[in-house]
Amino acid sequence: MQIYIGNQNYSSWSLRGWLIFAQYNLEVEVIKLPLFKPEFYQTLKAITPTTKVPTLVDSNITVWDSLAILEYINECYLNGQAWPNDPSHRAKARALACEMHSGFTALRNEMPMNCRATRRIKLSETARHEIERIDQMWSQQMSEFPEEWLFGEWSITDAMYAPIALRFQTYQISLSDLASQYQKKVINSPAIQRWLNEASLETDIVQEDEAGDEV
Repeated sequence: MQIYIGNQNYSSWSLRGWLIFAQYNLEVEVIKLPLFKPEFYQTLKAITPTTKVPTLVDSNITVWDSLAILEYINECYLNGQAWPNDPSHRAKARALACEMHSGFTALRNEMPMNCRATRRIKLSETARHEIERIDQMWSQQMSEFPEEWLFGEWSITDAMYAPIALRFQTYQISLSDLASQYQKKVINSPAIQRWLNEASLETDIVQEDEAGDEV
């Protein structure tokens, strides 16, 4: 099984797809492609119609899109354990994951993931509202599951929001106490620390993702 990802410093969607393998210690060959370089498109053109990362190849099955990869691995290799057992919690977890998958476009556009950097940035009102929504979401879940993941045990929802925790660190976003507690749990987790260590070894610069002023 192979998963194709982009630069770990910048590729937030790659992180989401990769995390489930790291979290559950599943064996996978990670193939890293430099974003926006000719070899990136040349390699992916033969594998996925989207020419985007992450893309998973499992024997004769190809899965693209982070959430689809997470769902596939959960269904085929984890017997569903990456969603909460409780039906009401599972429904909410899916809703929050899909809210991230389809929304928060201002935040994602204005605050590109850049793990190695510490930046200062002027945000739009829309992006600020989106940050408030995530703070509210994280705080609510932490009040229900103190010092745990969003739904107690780690889930696909945590994978979907992991890059946001890193973005908040890069751009020095202030959070409420409970939301900050969750952010720290994400950043200090072994899987994210592994990702950050590997990202720190990269030297490529993707200029369009170097937003804001360096601190």
